[in-house]
Amino acid sequence: KKALPAVPDPLLPSSVSRTPSRLRPAPPSHPSFPRADERPSALRLQGPPLPPPSPPPPPPGENPPATTGGIGARFVSMAEVTVSKIFPAGFGWQSSSIVAEGMGFEADTLNFALTTGFGDFLGVLSGHTGYYALKKAVTGSDDINMAQEAQTGFLLASAAFCSGAGWQPIVNVLQGMNLPFTGVFAGTWVGCGSLFYLGLRAGRTIYSGPMQYIEEPTYENSKSDASLSVAIGGATAFFVGTDAAYLPEQNFLINVVGIADGTPDLTGCAIAGSSTALGFATCQTGFNLIFPAGKCWND
Repeated sequence: KKALPAVPDPLLPSSVSRTPSRLRPAPPSHPSFPRADERPSALRLQGPPLPPPSPPPPPPGENPPATTGGIGARFVSMAEVTVSKIFPAGFGWQSSSIVAEGMGFEADTLNFALTTGFGDFLGVLSGHTGYYALKKAVTGSDDINMAQEAQTGFLLASAAFCSGAGWQPIVNVLQGMNLPFTGVFAGTWVGCGSLFYLGLRAGRTIYSGPMQYIEEPTYENSKSDASLSVAIGGATAFFVGTDAAYLPEQNFLINVVGIADGTPDLTGCAIAGSSTALGFATCQTGFNLIFPAGKCWND
């Protein structure tokens, strides 16, 4: 029999073949490659691990986070501050009070307050710059920048002027209220510590323009300024113990730092410096032990 001619299917385009699938030639095969995770380990590209990304640089005007040297470094810093600034501050205040009395200034006058504040200022400034000048001469360290230390000393001395000038008026008010010794002690701590903090913040605002080593006020340095000011407040509170005339039976410091009538002037100045040094060291020791790393002013 003759095969019937193929009739085109009207539903298929003319280009589509009607050849049965079993007779249709197979499409050309292309080599397939295994995925990266299917390759043998010997074929995988191995390279050194990439280093972690470096932290972004600090914004302009801000210093990078300070590194800490541990609790030992805190006590070394505390000792340096006590010797170079806290003892000279008490010594300078007491010395200037002797000068003020010799000039006829009563303890309840503005002239007395300003004179003792200036004595505090001179004690801190001379103690700080003198200490670091001597340290540089002895060690020959290039890390000590005397221009920077002079500006830092001026900032700290300015804050000390505020707390030193306010000490006698604050004590006069609190004793005039017939508070117990502990009340005068605590009130002086808060009052003079606050004045020192305000002096620091004002000094940063004023000096950061003309002085290149004074950092302008920021949130970060406000926290370190606050913790330092609390320790300074402790120094001024222990200084209250030098007054052996006010409620001596309540004065728990009288046998340690009390300045009785008839004490030689130079001896009294040394006792005054010792009282501020003791107060600062007592408070700062607590800070050194309880503050987390990197959170205290001397880190």
